[in-house]
Amino acid sequence: MPLRVELKPFERIVIGETVLINSGSRTSFLVDGEAPILREKDTVTAETANTPVKRLYFCVQMMYLKNDVSRYRTSYLGFIKDLREALPGSREQIDAANAHVSSGALYKALKEIRKLMKLQEERLAA
Repeated sequence: MPLRVELKPFERIVIGETVLINSGSRTSFLVDGEAPILREKDTVTAETANTPVKRLYFCVQMMYLKNDVSRYRTSYLGFIKDLREALPGSREQIDAANAHVSSGALYKALKEIRKLMKLQEERLAA
């Protein structure tokens, strides 16, 4: 089933290893296929991966977008260890994200990790 994507003016979307940038007006299109897709707002760059949870997110994001889990596996395991130490009270969410990665459901893992990023931001703001 195709995915309908609506983009605001100048919004970006990553499809696989390609970045699409919308023009100056709102647009929508359908994506039919199995390519990994992330909106720009849901991406983390190497420069912004400055916390344990963001480093883990960036690693899983690369696994997802490049469709290459084995290439990032060693880094991933280190980031999981670091995150467990940094957020010991979040074991359940970390384990859920890890289970998704282990089963190959990388987009679901990214969603779980985004929850952890929000939790970490709330803790830092308090």
